[in-house]
Amino acid sequence: MVRSFSLAFSLLAIPAFSFAAEPIRVTIDTQVRAAWTKEKIAPAKPASDAEFLRRVSLDLIGEVPTYEETIAFLDDKDSTKREKLIDKLIADSRFARHQADVWDMVLFGRRPPGYETDKRDGFRTWLASKFEKNVPYDVWTRELLKAEGNSVETGAMYLVQYSRQPEDAIENISQTFLGVQLQCARCHNHPYEKWKQKEFFGMAAFLARLEVVNVGKKGILNIYAIGEKNSGDVRFTGPAKDTKPGDKGEPVKPKFLLADELSEPPLPKDFKEVKFVANQPPPKPTFSRKDALADWITKADNPFFARAIANRIWAQFMGHGLVHPVDNLSPSNPPSHPELLDTLAKEIVAHKFDLKWLIREMVSSATYQVSGTGNGEPMPQWYQHARSRPLSAEELIESWRIVTGYAANEKVNPRKGETGRFRPLGEYVVSYFGSPNTGTGDFQGGLQEHLYLNNGPLSQMATAKGGVGEYLADTKKPIEDRIERLFLTTLNRRPAPEEVKKFAAFLDGKNSPTDAVWALITSSEFRFNH
Repeated sequence: MVRSFSLAFSLLAIPAFSFAAEPIRVTIDTQVRAAWTKEKIAPAKPASDAEFLRRVSLDLIGEVPTYEETIAFLDDKDSTKREKLIDKLIADSRFARHQADVWDMVLFGRRPPGYETDKRDGFRTWLASKFEKNVPYDVWTRELLKAEGNSVETGAMYLVQYSRQPEDAIENISQTFLGVQLQCARCHNHPYEKWKQKEFFGMAAFLARLEVVNVGKKGILNIYAIGEKNSGDVRFTGPAKDTKPGDKGEPVKPKFLLADELSEPPLPKDFKEVKFVANQPPPKPTFSRKDALADWITKADNPFFARAIANRIWAQFMGHGLVHPVDNLSPSNPPSHPELLDTLAKEIVAHKFDLKWLIREMVSSATYQVSGTGNGEPMPQWYQHARSRPLSAEELIESWRIVTGYAANEKVNPRKGETGRFRPLGEYVVSYFGSPNTGTGDFQGGLQEHLYLNNGPLSQMATAKGGVGEYLADTKKPIEDRIERLFLTTLNRRPAPEEVKKFAAFLDGKNSPTDAVWALITSSEFRFNH
């Protein structure tokens, strides 16, 4: 059994089914405004409809709205149209796909290690299904960490990337799901936190018995499964500076973070270790340390788990975590709004880890819906204006396909099949536009981006039949109408008078309408959210 937790920061005493007296969006606004008053900060004005439409579409479904969607929203006089749009986008199938893209980057990054982890369409499909069905976060996280099934059809690919690397695995798991950075305790006791080196290895011991087993093929893909032996431990050799050659160290028993050691049943006297056989599913162990870790991490009363996901989702939509960096919830790194983080964590537990509920409340808040016009700080700590972020590779690709009209002409769905996922844009965009934001607010476009924007296929895409380029070239239509459609299609806003004048002069000068489309879809305004 695990005794109650003891931490230097406040813990969550969460009733099983306790809901706040008011919607959480109201609590968010009340506490953020209180901080503005305390810090003597003047917030930005509310976002315009055009700014909100583009921002919430990118955040919820990972692509800009179509021309038809844009004019329908901008011309709608319904006072509740923002709330209705949020509900519509969250119910859209693209919501699940986009959240899977976001979490794929959280769990793997752009270039993960391990067995063929670049071929993980099956994992993305599995993850998207969890968001589509609104499976509670604790449920699918537990499935992910127990890693049952195989790398092609379930979430097992996550642990496959850490084959025989329990130390690397526990670093990632602790940061992602607990918001705890243990890496400094890997070589020595943490100099600033209470994590000891044995604390790190006690957590790594839960994963010391795992092996990756090849269990067959599906088409051209190898299928892997996670096998777990009944014996084996990580060994502790002391601080790295004191380690001597040949020192194998002492075995370390699994120990929950800041809690007791795992109580596990003894092996029978006639025990014989299982051998994993290729092309056969690995048998279950007599007792699974891995499963015990998964169950402990996802418990509602785990003081790390709920706080970590509340903070991570907040950072995803507000830009800057209540605790920043988002994966460092330590006593020495307190939240900017401690009461708000406590409330969000309690309420996500009370709502049974319903991420759709939490996301809906956040983007429905007035805090989320402030304008992005501010002091130039891309990730404002006090949320006085909206964050500014570059579009991800996936968001750029989907948005380019939509605004040029190319998507309507594709005969093949580029989301089907790993090799054709972003056809015809290819892997170049994913490779060189893939990690534009380090998570700390800095962004610097590279030479590869510049070369692609100037020499890639975007100009050709702008000539798509029935697309905005074709509409812009139709001289039978008034020039003002054509330019307005260009802006509404690409930037999801109507042009300013001076922009109409400038583009009219450009087009009257016998310049190509395709160049006008290209100028907007490669602009800084298109590259970033509004």
